[in-house]
Amino acid sequence: MNHIATIAMTASLAACSSINAQNKPAVAPQTTAAVPPAAPKVAPPPQTAVSREQARIAEAYGGVYGKPGLERHLNVIADRLAAASERPDLRYKVTLLNSPMINAFALPNGNLYVTRGLLAVANDSSEVAAVLAHEMAHVTARHAIQRANEERKAVLVSRVASDVLQDNQAGQVALAKGKLSLASFSRAQELEADRIGVQNVARAGFDPYGASRFLLSMGRQADLRSVALGQKPQQPGLDFLSTHPSTPERVQLAVESARQIGAPGIGDRDRDGYLSAIDGMVYGDDPGQGFARGRRFLHPRLGFAFVAPEAFTFDNSTDALLGVSPDGRALRMDAAKLSAGQSLERYVTENWIDGTEPGPIEKLEVNGLEAVTLLAKGREWTFRFAVVRMGQDAYRIIYAARELTPSIDDGFRASLTSFKRLTQDEINQARPLRLDVVSAKDGDTEESIASRMAVSDRAAERFAVLNGLAPGEALQPGVKVKVIDE
Repeated sequence: MNHIATIAMTASLAACSSINAQNKPAVAPQTTAAVPPAAPKVAPPPQTAVSREQARIAEAYGGVYGKPGLERHLNVIADRLAAASERPDLRYKVTLLNSPMINAFALPNGNLYVTRGLLAVANDSSEVAAVLAHEMAHVTARHAIQRANEERKAVLVSRVASDVLQDNQAGQVALAKGKLSLASFSRAQELEADRIGVQNVARAGFDPYGASRFLLSMGRQADLRSVALGQKPQQPGLDFLSTHPSTPERVQLAVESARQIGAPGIGDRDRDGYLSAIDGMVYGDDPGQGFARGRRFLHPRLGFAFVAPEAFTFDNSTDALLGVSPDGRALRMDAAKLSAGQSLERYVTENWIDGTEPGPIEKLEVNGLEAVTLLAKGREWTFRFAVVRMGQDAYRIIYAARELTPSIDDGFRASLTSFKRLTQDEINQARPLRLDVVSAKDGDTEESIASRMAVSDRAAERFAVLNGLAPGEALQPGVKVKVIDE
């Protein structure tokens, strides 16, 4: 998607949940009983680089997701992998992150992080073992340290060319070559981690083909998401600066590495144990960060909702709520604090979209809330910029179209006027989507089970990708599958 112009953001939807004041506990009545002296306060330990990185990762991915049974299951897998690795003296701790994104991280101290979005794609313990073993390989191979050294080397070469030799152009060329070298270096690290990971998975007694199955599912999920957002599925090799090799390349390497160990069918998959561990896990956006139901977006914690224009699909990132349609229309929503006594008109004039020609400001009331809107024309896009006030909070929505027709603008205005406060009943009834594990019955098909899920867009395709089913693969009675429910 082409980037729509962005506005400097002082508070994102994901991070502004502290806007609402917390209820304070009542003060207990004083008594005449003796009160022991307060214990001396102990200063918290100073933050280290690792602890700062841990906090940064948790904040960027919605915090820690609490599901003790699942976390125990993941750490048992990690312990089993560590014991079978070339460094059994190293210890790892797996933390589950509350994000629908598909991602995993490793810190040099052995802290491993996986998102619940990644776990939703996996279908057995061997697939998760492949992900954890890959991240553990980055630690044992000291890839982070190697990459840091390469980055320092690239910067040093560019500075020598630009500062010492006083040749800015040569410095820029050197930096560009350094970036290409880093990209190739990182890709080599990823492939090495895949190879080491498959070997470790097999030594730990898991199915070594779990890596290729997971990579295939991850690729299919990425393509499905791209189509839902109106984008073309990713093509291998398009982003030559990507730090990860293309999925087909990684799948091929994973299969080749597994074949060196044995034929398919070896090792432990533990499908039932894994599915039992993730049963009931939140799927998609968490209510704390707002979530979509079709074209309607609700934020129970902040207490508002609105409906996107026709054919829009939401993508709720940590920075802002984004929306796109197949015909190229787009929207961006975020939040900001208003200064004391600041009017919406003044706020708007101080926060124009860079590079556009703003039109007159229109004042309006939206479901009892004060709002303003205006049109702003850029070189390639026309924007409808809107701000709605809720107390001292300003919710900003930017609608964008390359060619703004009256019909398209009517859709933008209808979306704006749908913005409303949620009632307490609506807040209480707002529930996230969850993964439920059910057993297929006689006569069940992909279509029949998918039709009962709490999604309407490409339900059968989502069900197949979610469960790693090949196109047209029949469901055997009694097999456990994941479904999306409220």
